[in-house]
Amino acid sequence: MKKILLIQPSPYDRDHKPIKKSRLYFVGLAMPLLAAMMPDDWEAEIVLEILEDIPWNTDADIIGISSMGHGVIRSLDIAAEFKKMGKTVILGGYMVSIMVQEATKYCDAVVAGDAELVWKKLLSDYENGKLKKIYEKNLEKGTLTTPLPRFDLIINKKIGDFLPVQAGRGCPNTCSFCSVACLYKGHYIKKPLEEVVRDIKQVKDLGFKKFLLLDDNIFSDREYLEKLLIEIKNLNMQWMSQCDIRIGRENSLLAKLAESGCTTLSFGLESISRESLIGMNKGWANPAKYPELISNIQSHNIDVSTEMVVGGDGDTLESIKATKDFIENNKISVPRFYILTPIPGTKFFEEIKSEGRLINNNIYSFDGTEAVHIPKNMTPEELTQAYWNLYESLFTYKSIAKRNIVRKEFLKNPGKYLFYCLVNLFYRYQIKKRITPNIF
Repeated sequence: MKKILLIQPSPYDRDHKPIKKSRLYFVGLAMPLLAAMMPDDWEAEIVLEILEDIPWNTDADIIGISSMGHGVIRSLDIAAEFKKMGKTVILGGYMVSIMVQEATKYCDAVVAGDAELVWKKLLSDYENGKLKKIYEKNLEKGTLTTPLPRFDLIINKKIGDFLPVQAGRGCPNTCSFCSVACLYKGHYIKKPLEEVVRDIKQVKDLGFKKFLLLDDNIFSDREYLEKLLIEIKNLNMQWMSQCDIRIGRENSLLAKLAESGCTTLSFGLESISRESLIGMNKGWANPAKYPELISNIQSHNIDVSTEMVVGGDGDTLESIKATKDFIENNKISVPRFYILTPIPGTKFFEEIKSEGRLINNNIYSFDGTEAVHIPKNMTPEELTQAYWNLYESLFTYKSIAKRNIVRKEFLKNPGKYLFYCLVNLFYRYQIKKRITPNIF
């Protein structure tokens, strides 16, 4: 039997040490899927580094490493270390897919785009001594199909009470800073409904009552979503996902989401500044409508989680401070923020570079905790400070209670909001250590 070690790296903290946790709730889907696509004469092992140490003395023939967000720095370091040991190293994931040539410096092969299209070919080439440097294919159109994920390789680890399922990849929106837009170019590629139902049933059969629909935007295809909701409702499970805030206008669809068991939706609101959104190629979003849309979603007993960035062209020190009131007034249980960062490969990076606004050429220092470009209405230093001030102001005990306990929904489901409080307290701990909260 040949063996592959699949590693989901943990990002670094401010002391350049991998972040560790006692339990990981948001488990990735890539590694269980890759393990499911192995030929019969291959064995797979999955390591979630945030929970466990990497077995550097592994007997694996191939080391496969994923890359997500600013955790890519740790991915490259792991790759370099295994290369020193003489191991065959494969890198994949969003970040290396938009930085392919750079990634090739650290590994034997890069999987750029959707691994399902090239994985068996890669393994065959390895067996025949013909491994290529780059395997690149994208599902820009057509249908996505996957085997059942190998959750048996991770369910004995200290994970949360839900597992990930995917219905589609990509998003019809093309925000300039987004790595998803780079890869899928405005397309949303769907799995056959029967495959999605099959995957959810597997999660249920494994004893889980919840799942995370790990799509980039479930509102990408309304007709498909409505058909999917009928199937999910019949399975009697709770679930979460993320999508476009404009779903808040759709009362009929929101009712169907709630009836199907949807409890939480996450939205990339990005900014309360209309000018900033236009600068991000997200002019279709209107921040003046955000409170109305959020309130309507919450009125259907669906909680709202948000992700926002600071440092857009319309952002000022005053608007960043005002974001605190926006979050508290709209009872956002778990808000997350990032400094707007020009990721190499994105349209935003090219714009900032051509305008001479990039102040840091060391892409390996881009960890989302410090401004690396010149904003229009403040200095980079002021942006970095405003970012951390915003986080600290929202993760006081008073603000956590205001957003999660002092709300009419608390008495209906106190357990859920107390759990959100625990998430907030963990984020507060990370913020105190100057770690951008994005892992729970």
